[in-house]
Amino acid sequence: MKQMFTLPTHALAPDHKVAYINARLFDPESGLDTNGALLTIGNAIADFGPTLFKDGVPKDAQVIDCKGHLMTPGLLDIQVHFREPGEEYKETIQTGSKSAAAGGVTTVVCMPNTKPVIDNVAVLEFVRRQARETGYVNVRAYAAISMGQKGEALTEMGLLKEAGAVGFTDDGLPVMNAQLMRRALTYARELGVPIAQHAEDLNLRANGCMNEGAVSARLGLPGSPNACEAVIVARDIILAELTGGQYHVLHITTAEAVDAVRQAKKKGLRVTAEVAPHHFTLTDEAVGEYRTFCKMNPPLRAEKDRLALIEGLKDGTIDAIATDHAPHDEESKRVPMTTAAVGIVGLETMLPLSLDLYHRKIIPLRDIMAAMTYKPADIIGVNAGRLKKGAPADLTLIDLDHTWTLQPDSFVSKSQNSPFDNWQAKGRAIRTVVGGETVYELKNNFA
Repeated sequence: MKQMFTLPTHALAPDHKVAYINARLFDPESGLDTNGALLTIGNAIADFGPTLFKDGVPKDAQVIDCKGHLMTPGLLDIQVHFREPGEEYKETIQTGSKSAAAGGVTTVVCMPNTKPVIDNVAVLEFVRRQARETGYVNVRAYAAISMGQKGEALTEMGLLKEAGAVGFTDDGLPVMNAQLMRRALTYARELGVPIAQHAEDLNLRANGCMNEGAVSARLGLPGSPNACEAVIVARDIILAELTGGQYHVLHITTAEAVDAVRQAKKKGLRVTAEVAPHHFTLTDEAVGEYRTFCKMNPPLRAEKDRLALIEGLKDGTIDAIATDHAPHDEESKRVPMTTAAVGIVGLETMLPLSLDLYHRKIIPLRDIMAAMTYKPADIIGVNAGRLKKGAPADLTLIDLDHTWTLQPDSFVSKSQNSPFDNWQAKGRAIRTVVGGETVYELKNNFA
């Protein structure tokens, strides 16, 4: 297989037509699942359905035969770290967005813990400009809640929203100050954007470098207890109810936090959550003998928590799947567990790891794809994640039955820090379309 990439020109003629034929059209929101065709004109979806082109394909259209594979709205990943500005040796907007394209992701949301932090309009505009000039996919960004992510003073949230921020978070760090969090939720409510929380009580975590439990005890490593996450989520839900603000839990990991979100939803609060594939796939047992490529924050939890995350996806408590794509250089990982950097790359493994839940008949395909399309789009308030006339022509073509071996050293990302080396996977993006232009294609896939 050969991976082909093309930077989008953002300059398609408004009458440029592409006809996708012999596709299995799949729209998670509407429940559409039918064989048919889809037409894009310029950068938008013009029409689709089982009877489209019954009288023939337009003569002036480029024709792409989908060979019966699954065509879905372009996938979204609403939590990535592209390290630019400041740590371009780990990842850049260009390499990160190229990795997204390879994973079938057409829209990403960058976290603000760059160097410098995205806490002012100038840095946000730099990120957006780099995205326009070098990005393979749509690149959006959160801005920081607090200046310098210090948890002391709010950023100029109104100006940052006006400049394009889709929401606010101090991700990488929690907002420990409850009064600051209350004010952030209040302002964000007026702006119509979410406050996203990295839920972690720093005092409870102390110097914990993995989940607190039997494995950490056996390895003699300091652990981070479930309560570390749960108490912050519980506090923030109270504040969300108090303010009426939109509250989003980043990378949720514990049964206790999932249940808190479930109860908040039952009360009708504006509370959402996302889960990373590595958290519903692995447990702290994967750390094995001090395996630093399994060190992340929040950490891999126990089996009961992994099962609670899957149950949360099944019943809709957890809205979205997001990777927390966190590239690191090898030198940052190949050190003792207590000092190793936290996080793994995830853009190229999100789809196959998520589809594993479908292939093992744990969660229906519609629910899996919903968590990577319209549901995350709704959290950040962008027009994406749906097959509908007039919508942006962001599309992902998926071979559900493609079997392959995950090999981090062949990832497109600038970094290869992943615990899924030689992992047997089923399902892969074979074409990624952004704004009507194919930015990624897996060649020689079709017989």
